[in-house]
Amino acid sequence: MRAGLLRRGFALEYATLGWNVVGIVVLAVAALTARSVALAGFGLDSLIEIGASTVVIWELSGTGERRQRRALRLIGVGFALLAVYLLVQSTWVLASGFHPHHSTPGIVWTAITAAVMFALAAGKARTGAALSNPVLVTEGRVTLIDGLLAAAVLLGLLLNAAAGWWWADPVAGYVLVYYAVREVRGIFSADH
Repeated sequence: MRAGLLRRGFALEYATLGWNVVGIVVLAVAALTARSVALAGFGLDSLIEIGASTVVIWELSGTGERRQRRALRLIGVGFALLAVYLLVQSTWVLASGFHPHHSTPGIVWTAITAAVMFALAAGKARTGAALSNPVLVTEGRVTLIDGLLAAAVLLGLLLNAAAGWWWADPVAGYVLVYYAVREVRGIFSADH
């Protein structure tokens, strides 16, 4: 049973890695075409998700409480980087008043990405709980934030396209900053 759960954990992480590697390319093209800071930023967020998935694959490949603590700290650093990135990007977009063009490919990709990330996050939460693996559970929350970020970027792209509300995406980014900071505090306070 444990071996099957481990295989599922690896499969979820490899699926996340693959999706995000493809996403970086798709988002780069969409961001350049639309001159969208939000899409470019979301592509950078994919790098954080790739890093977190790599940490979990490393942790699942070994054993020991020390390895788990190190992996959790690395994921905590990923959450912190995500919070800083969202804070800086959202503030810059609002302060500059930058108005991106409409991006149909960006809308389609972020919509599909949100659904995929929510499904992967749920799978990681269930598998991590069944394995009693806090690293997989915590990285599942990184994936959930990635899905929420995709939904926020999607909402911003849709509101920009439909109503010209260019500021909707960076405002949603501030909500995600709060969630990411809360996760960082939880990880590092449990470490002591």
